[in-house]
Amino acid sequence: MNIDVLELSPLTDTASMPLYRQVKRELQRVIESGRCGPGKPLPNETAIARALQVSIGTLRRAVDELVHEHVLVRRQGKGTFVALHGNDRFLFQFFHIEPRPDPRFGDLPQAPEYPMVESLGFERERAGELDAGILRIKPADPVIRFDNRLSLSGRAVVHDRITIPALMFKGLTEKRLRDRQSTIYSLYQTEFGITVLRAQERTRAAAADRTTARLLGVPQGQPVLQVHRTALTFGDKPVEYRVSTINTELHDYVSMLSKRQ
Repeated sequence: MNIDVLELSPLTDTASMPLYRQVKRELQRVIESGRCGPGKPLPNETAIARALQVSIGTLRRAVDELVHEHVLVRRQGKGTFVALHGNDRFLFQFFHIEPRPDPRFGDLPQAPEYPMVESLGFERERAGELDAGILRIKPADPVIRFDNRLSLSGRAVVHDRITIPALMFKGLTEKRLRDRQSTIYSLYQTEFGITVLRAQERTRAAAADRTTARLLGVPQGQPVLQVHRTALTFGDKPVEYRVSTINTELHDYVSMLSKRQ
């Protein structure tokens, strides 16, 4: 990619924050603007450092953080690219449901399984107080709601109820949603320029209501797990509110934790 496409200028306000964070902010800005879109390579590091008038070490520290945050990805021998959403990233970063290990064979790691996704509904509504607060929009602003049922090994395990701000996804129709070739987050990224970088989740115990019982094939009142997720893009801006109801009879919600540095 030609360095001129990024429209980078030398950093001037170098005292306001650490230099590498200013570099990181500039790289985020050009990625968010679409000048270096999903799957595209970054120009040569030397060229970027020269354009910003920073050292290679400062640039690499900024790039390292963006790689850690899944904004960029390094490919051995090819360079650094803007990360694409796809099935592998979905399983690694955003899908945490696994079959419960069989105690007869010990706590062996389970091979990740990509769920079969079934679209169940699509409607345009007005945001309520809860939606507006979570998505940082005004009450009564237009939203799109849709439902998915996710199955693993032929068994219905998850019911997703998803709400997104309609003004951020102009032109989204039920057909476009159903006909997508990859994940919902890939659709957001490739067709609407919205990259989900991270998510905040809150989990709570619940009892299966009539809808959950019907969709997941469990008795009404059976204990289930609810995961309330707010998906965030650049600047921690919320772009999606999702309530996932999970049948934990044979599956667990698994989270990998690392030691704080």
